Amino acid sequence: MRGIVSALFAASFAFAASAAETPVELKRSPGLDRVEANCAACHSLDYIPMNSPFLNAAGWDAEVTKMINAFGAPIHQADAKIIADYLKSNY
Repeated sequence: MRGIVSALFAASFAFAASAAETPVELKRSPGLDRVEANCAACHSLDYIPMNSPFLNAAGWDAEVTKMINAFGAPIHQADAKIIADYLKSNY
């Protein structure tokens, strides 16, 4: 019985914590639609502003390439360029 109560408590805490989160608002700029359509299909868009202090233009190019080649993101080459350009211009 104590295990059930503990599980319910933990679940209610996790729900309350996630309910308080607000979705990330990325900068409005050309290419945002491609970022939202392709990147958010696999992970949170929070990673973009979170990693922006650490990545320069070459870093963003490498990230987009990594998502396609290492993680198998189904992103067309034309979209990859638009996504990388958006990230380099805004983050």
